[in-house]
Amino acid sequence: MRVLLLAPSLAVGGAERQLVCLANGLVSRGHIVTVALFQKHGDLLGLLNGAVSVRNLEKKGQKDIFGFLFRLRRVIKELNPDVCYSFLGVPNLCLVVMKALRISVPIVWGIRASNMNLNQYGWLSRGCHVLERRLSRFADRIIFNSEAGKKHARKHGFSLDSSRVVYNGIDTELFAFSPEAGIALRREWGVEDGQSLIGIVARLDPMKGHEVFIKAAKEAFKRNCTLRFVSVGEGVLSDDLMKTVRAYGLSEYFIWAGGRRDMNAVYNALDVCCLPSFGEGFPNVLGEAMSCGVPCIATDVGDSAVVLGKTGKVVPPGSITALATAMIDTVEKKKSDTVNLTRGRIVEFFSLAKMVEKTEAILMSLCNKSE
Repeated sequence: MRVLLLAPSLAVGGAERQLVCLANGLVSRGHIVTVALFQKHGDLLGLLNGAVSVRNLEKKGQKDIFGFLFRLRRVIKELNPDVCYSFLGVPNLCLVVMKALRISVPIVWGIRASNMNLNQYGWLSRGCHVLERRLSRFADRIIFNSEAGKKHARKHGFSLDSSRVVYNGIDTELFAFSPEAGIALRREWGVEDGQSLIGIVARLDPMKGHEVFIKAAKEAFKRNCTLRFVSVGEGVLSDDLMKTVRAYGLSEYFIWAGGRRDMNAVYNALDVCCLPSFGEGFPNVLGEAMSCGVPCIATDVGDSAVVLGKTGKVVPPGSITALATAMIDTVEKKKSDTVNLTRGRIVEFFSLAKMVEKTEAILMSLCNKSE
């Protein structure tokens, strides 16, 4: 196949990382892959296989609409792909516009979130969601990365006749048990022997539940003063969240790590990984942490419970007490076979190979190229 993958950029993010993994996987299986980006930037660019072509659509801002769409149409006509697969809302809408402009290529939408509270976002996000819902019938296939995402879309009126679910794939070679890397990072952060480090790894976004994590940290610390806490990620809420940590008297015990590129070391530094989100699709963070052998706690949103299985704890969204109790229980009852249990589940059910194979089959069925 000749495959075109469309995304805004390759800045660090769950959808973007899956695009890179899919592009590399398809190339390794003999397909011709081009990644078209609204803007050619992002730390994940360097992870693309050298055989993957990258096209820069040079989008110059929100007002650059007609020129941008013309450039996208020109690239598609030039490449003549067998199928186009878009990641995230605006790229999905762009492919529908291409259909309206008589570009006769099968289009696949990627929808990768569920239970999003759009009131916490701007007018553009809300408008895109409405347009996606109304135009979803024009997609030849819709790929959700979670059952929860598909259920959420059905509830909100998306056309799902052509939908499929393909779970995200976790790179179990990149994310692996590496205690030496974890110990080195704990020393860098000033975590001492005998202290247990509980982390939240997520962008600083209202949906990720950082405030709940901080409040639960305070409650858990009252019951176990050996606990330490770390936040890994960047975002617009950093100043407000730091104020909350100071207000709760946790500054001495709370580490603000910001954005990190050495994520394997980050996960291996943790004794527990928490994801107290209010909305998720397929939570990559849980899969990556589990692949490193780290026990996880997550709120019961998206497919978090599906990923965890019986290896971790699930708590209600927004429940501070339940999260604090789960923190303490997970630290105090950590089993000797935790690494094998958590990593084994990811290897068995959520590998990169499974994601690539299932996606490949869907794409090939659309361009009438069966194996």
